[in-house]
Formats: sequence, C-alpha cells, structure tokens
Amino acid sequence: MQPLIDNARTFGQRPEEFAKLADGQSPDVLFITCSDSRVVPALITGARPGQLFELRTAGNIVPPYVSHPPTGEAATIEYAVEVLGVRDVVVCGHSHCGAVGALVRGDDLESVPAVRAWLAHAADEPTAADADDPTVAGAVQNHVLAQLLRLRSYPCVEKRLADGRLRVRGWYYEVHTGAVREHRVESDSFEAL
Repeated sequence: MQPLIDNARTFGQRPEEFAKLADGQSPDVLFITCSDSRVVPALITGARPGQLFELRTAGNIVPPYVSHPPTGEAATIEYAVEVLGVRDVVVCGHSHCGAVGALVRGDDLESVPAVRAWLAHAADEPTAADADDPTVAGAVQNHVLAQLLRLRSYPCVEKRLADGRLRVRGWYYEVHTGAVREHRVESDSFEAL
C-alpha cells in the first residue's frame, strides 16, 4: 500500500495537467471490463484522464436491463450513451478470468453468496474446450460475445445502434502477454487489433 500512497501524495503536484478536467468530461468510449486488478484500461489503451468512461464489474458482466429498480450498471451505461454521447462501447474480457473460470469449472461458491448471485447474471454459462486451461480463453471470448448481446438489448444502446451513432466492440486481453484482440464479425473470431 505504501507505494500507492507515495504516488498519490505527489500525483496532484502537477495542477496544470489537470486544470482543464474541471470543465467537464467528454469521453468517446465506454469501456466495460472486469474488476480484476491485472486489467488496467488506461494502461491497455494509453488513455489519458477524461478519455474513457469505465464500468468495471466482476467478470465484465452486463446484467439484464431493468428500469425498476435500476442497477448501477444500467445507470452507468445509460449515462455514458445518452448524456456523454460516447460513440463506442468496448466490452473487454481477459485471460485467466476468475469469474469465467469459476463458471466453466462449476466451482462451489457457497461461501461467497453475493459472488454466486452476481455470476448468475452471466447470460449463457461460458463453456471451454478444456476446463483445465488456466487462460479460459475460448470461454472468455464466448462470454464477451454474450455480454455484447446483452448490451445491445439496453434501450439506449439499441436506439443509438439503430441510428448509427454507436458502435459496440468485443475485446479479449491476454494478461500474460499484453496482447489485445477484437472480435471480427466477418470471420467470427478474435483477431489482433
């Protein structure tokens, strides 16, 4: 923790770099990814403050849309699309994902009931050709596609996709190599950016 505290102490010593951020935000991208500490959207994309609007959930799960009671995830997506007017939404899964791995392996989650209940929102249960593969690559990629389908069902996303003001993208990030792949509809595969 101490290195993080030390950096936080010196971080604000460059106020000229941050002054313009007080005027508001206008990110072009909503980046939906896992809460995993190895996945750092700004590091992966090179984004500076104000360029990405982020939604991080365990397993980069996009829960079903409900308006009553609204979820924090739905509110974040709606705000990014309707108020901020983002032009792209990226759903980014990653290798070695504990959430997807737990689903693939059928792990006993009795001791973590909130996690178990959250993972029930995963849409289709991801499957893997090899449940012993620690990267769970195929399962994560299928999971990303399921989350994209779920995202497309949100009214604000559906509307903006229909009028061409929004694009959705599926990414897969390898934590062990740093490589990023994007789903290509034409080939129905994840390919290098």
